[in-house]
Amino acid sequence: MKKILNIFKKILKFLKKRWWLILLVLVIGGWGIYSQTAGKKSDVKELSYKVKRQTLQESLSFSGNVDAQEKAILRFQSSGRLAWVGVKEGDTVKKFQAVASLDQRQLKKQLEKDLIDYDKERLDFDNDSLDTNTNALPGNKYLRQDTIDAFKKAQFDLNSSVLDVELSDIALRYATLISPIDGIVVSVGTKQAGINVTPTQAEFVIVNPSTLYFSGAVDQTDVVKMHEGMTGRITFDSYPDDEVAASVSSIAFVPKEDETGTVYEVKIGMGDVATPEANIKYRLGMTGDVEFVTKDIQDVLGVPTTFIKTEGSKHFVYKKVKGKNVKTYVEIGEEIDTATVILDGLVEGDIVYD
Repeated sequence: MKKILNIFKKILKFLKKRWWLILLVLVIGGWGIYSQTAGKKSDVKELSYKVKRQTLQESLSFSGNVDAQEKAILRFQSSGRLAWVGVKEGDTVKKFQAVASLDQRQLKKQLEKDLIDYDKERLDFDNDSLDTNTNALPGNKYLRQDTIDAFKKAQFDLNSSVLDVELSDIALRYATLISPIDGIVVSVGTKQAGINVTPTQAEFVIVNPSTLYFSGAVDQTDVVKMHEGMTGRITFDSYPDDEVAASVSSIAFVPKEDETGTVYEVKIGMGDVATPEANIKYRLGMTGDVEFVTKDIQDVLGVPTTFIKTEGSKHFVYKKVKGKNVKTYVEIGEEIDTATVILDGLVEGDIVYD
């Protein structure tokens, strides 16, 4: 116990001699804590905004791709031997220009055969019709059933032969594919002649590049903000530094099928697509984004919406008056994008704080 007391006395004696050192440590430590606290307070800055007259805009943007109003998909009406292919991908064609043709020799022979069959069935029908009329002369009260059946069969066979002739004639007339539009060949299903093809194999796609348009799917909550004739700008992923004039040409009345949510197709005309340069530059399927201004209010007082506080049905801001933040009630108008129109309560040049 005495040993402990001796140690304690030595400590007190040391502290009495070194009191100034202890005081210095306390002063330095206190100053460090104060400096850190003051530094944190100085880092907190009030957000301020100077009220000014300005133009407030709200925009709508969505993605889409290039399509064409005039687009023709040409197919043969029957299978056959491909005799001639007159175009390749990228070729320019005129309206009514021949694109490809099947070997017509077999088709002509088939038509001749169907015409012969028709003549035979017509003769049989006439003979059966004569027998029926003969048996129906006065004095014959009843027609024999086999006579009636033979007449019906002859009528059926004649009708069938007429259809065969018409089908063969159609196949012969459509053995040559004719472009119904001016345009560019964008797809050739079969490039080489001399092989047998089916209608689906020999498919030719022609697009009129002067009828290109931008197509986008717009959500039901946004499509109500749009109208025909609305103008905007398109930026294509292929040409991010260029902007193309846009104008809404049509808005679908029914929503698109197989889409997530309720969306409507909006067709947008593209400026200057009829020029030869544009025909090469813009291609089917190119993607991009289009932007439209849906609201445009000019020369109004506006402040960031976050600066406006609510108190019941009233609205107020904190305005700097003689160095103090004063609660100031305001009358507000429309909220456009991130700003709100101030109708009353502030003037141009006022400083508000958040």
